[in-house]
Amino acid sequence: MQGMMDGMMGGGIMWGMGLFSLLVLIVLVLAAVTLIKYLFFNQ
Repeated sequence: MQGMMDGMMGGGIMWGMGLFSLLVLIVLVLAAVTLIKYLFFNQ
């Protein structure tokens, strides 16, 4: 029973970290797109 609980907690933490890293990646991509638009299409 204890092993199953540990496995679920570990899975939850891994899932949360994956979700967090995905959000960070999206923010970085949006920032890069915004910067490119600003630099190249602001004439």
